[in-house]
Amino acid sequence: MEKNQVKKISEKQLETITNQQTQLAEMLKNMGALEVQKHNLAQQVKDLADAIEETKVELEKEYGAINIDLKTGEYTDIEVEKDSDKVEK
Repeated sequence: MEKNQVKKISEKQLETITNQQTQLAEMLKNMGALEVQKHNLAQQVKDLADAIEETKVELEKEYGAINIDLKTGEYTDIEVEKDSDKVEK
């Protein structure tokens, strides 16, 4: 074998490797896109949780401490135990 002879893998092997690398690149690209979606969704969850807290504060200002039936809108008062109501043993 001559020193300057170019050595090659078979066309089939080259095709296999090329396809594998293309698939890997596509999967990595998709994972990156999913991470961005995950980040955006996490921010939306945080924003909604903040809005829920604001609504709770508004409702408590208007109605006091209550439990709300989300199907009917009916509510019951939550009895809040005051320090003076506690009995020490």
